[in-house]
Amino acid sequence: MRVMAQLAMVMNLDKCIGCHTCSVTCKQAWTNRAGTEYVWFNNVETRPGQGYPRTYQDQERWRGGWELNRRGRLRLKAGGRLKKLLTIFANPLMPSIGDYYEPWTYDYDRLFSAPATEDTPVARPRSLISGEPTKITWSANWDDNLAGGPELAPGDPVLKRVSDQVRLEFERAFMFYLPRICEHCLNPSCVASCPSGALYKRSEDGIVLVDQDRCRGWRMCVTGCPYKKVYFNHRTGKAEKCTFCFPRVEVGIPTVCSETCVGRLRYIGLVLYDADRVAEAAAVPEEKDLFEAQKSVLLDPHDPRVADAARRSGIPEDWLEAAGRSPIHKLIFTYGVALPLHPEFRTMPMVWYIPPLSPVVDVLRDTGHDGEDAGNLFGAIDALRIPVGYLAELFTAGDVEPVRAVLRRLAAMRSYMRRLNLGQEPDESIAAGVGMTGEQVEAMHRLLAVAPYGERYVIPKAHAEQGAQLEELATGCSLDYAGGPGMTGPFGEASGPPAPVAVENFHALRQRQAGDELDEADELRGRVNLLNWDGKGTPEGLFPPKRKRQDNS
Repeated sequence: MRVMAQLAMVMNLDKCIGCHTCSVTCKQAWTNRAGTEYVWFNNVETRPGQGYPRTYQDQERWRGGWELNRRGRLRLKAGGRLKKLLTIFANPLMPSIGDYYEPWTYDYDRLFSAPATEDTPVARPRSLISGEPTKITWSANWDDNLAGGPELAPGDPVLKRVSDQVRLEFERAFMFYLPRICEHCLNPSCVASCPSGALYKRSEDGIVLVDQDRCRGWRMCVTGCPYKKVYFNHRTGKAEKCTFCFPRVEVGIPTVCSETCVGRLRYIGLVLYDADRVAEAAAVPEEKDLFEAQKSVLLDPHDPRVADAARRSGIPEDWLEAAGRSPIHKLIFTYGVALPLHPEFRTMPMVWYIPPLSPVVDVLRDTGHDGEDAGNLFGAIDALRIPVGYLAELFTAGDVEPVRAVLRRLAAMRSYMRRLNLGQEPDESIAAGVGMTGEQVEAMHRLLAVAPYGERYVIPKAHAEQGAQLEELATGCSLDYAGGPGMTGPFGEASGPPAPVAVENFHALRQRQAGDELDEADELRGRVNLLNWDGKGTPEGLFPPKRKRQDNS
């Protein structure tokens, strides 16, 4: 058992109001610069809908994630190392700017410089890529609040897998919001897809990052990610993605999207997992078994054997204590209400979701029934297969039973707590009906509804003695083992020594972004970064070149 730590997130979809505050603050913090105008590390989608980029969930088209070969072993859906080598200069399996959207601004100067006329001047849209006038036809939030509409619903890849009868009823069924960031998967296909080995998964906290110095702009990572959360910066020629706000979490504060979330629907915590079992769990033959297989990889931090193995793996004591208090472990195991997004992609995502109960309640209310009565709710969940089937396609590879169990627990919590709020005696039969006690229901309600800041975000600080690892270590893919489909062979980390991530690199990146030419300031010639010098030898550029002595004799 090789115990590793992973920072994970859970989002309670019942509390998301679609305000997009998380998207805006993330945009201001991370992608408010040249080349990233179309990039949204965090976006909020309306479901059902086509998503961003358009139809990103259709892996028959985009070929993202993993699949099993004839021998039952994992391989990249877009092809292995040989295919990538043959198609390295031509990769059609990724969204175009039309599938995202062409970012635009407005000709605001026209409002001030137009001559006086009888008509009000208009600030027409202009492309931020070409600078030419453009027509706005799509964006990251184009189908906001239009879920189930006859124009947009047919484009939803998830909806296509549900029966025709369900599709016809969707207009009257429900809608909900789905915030998305990078999943920081345990088995990231983007990492295994990168020919340069630029993407890596940090060993200390599992965050997936891009080494900007090693990235060569092949964009295979864009294809490999089934969630399409790796973007290409056309200004710098590099790949970029959500960083889980690692400068913030390293000092114990939550991500920007979590900090600014109006609905307080996000939870961040540490989970422990057995890295030796990732490949086995991701290769489970039946897709509907992938959810339970992923849960089996996660470990109980309260188990003394797990704690001992974690200490042997170098996990600090305060991290073990944080894992024991993690809201993520509670929501996944103790209360059993969190589900992963598209486990059938076999990447083992680590951003989980609590499915919304609101659609069921709304249907009951609209039909004149009490939407919070336990009997009504339980009956509606069992009978109303439209939202359950759709949610199952999102979170459990089509298996409706785990989704139904989660919704029943959420319904029991709502009904049980309403009795208490109305001053009535607690009805233990409601909790017992979903395999819980009244005390557990109240604890779950506290975490989901009224938990303070310190209970929602349990983030251990990075250790100063791990500073070198935080800057320099790149661990590659979880399937990086002899004969595995991960980062081995002619691609990936085995291709050469890892390029260090250091302060000087960020100065170069800033100059590339601010320069007028794309290739300007690609190198800082004549500069030596002392952070990367091991004290041995004399690196070129450390001292001024020696001048030849003139013989005056």
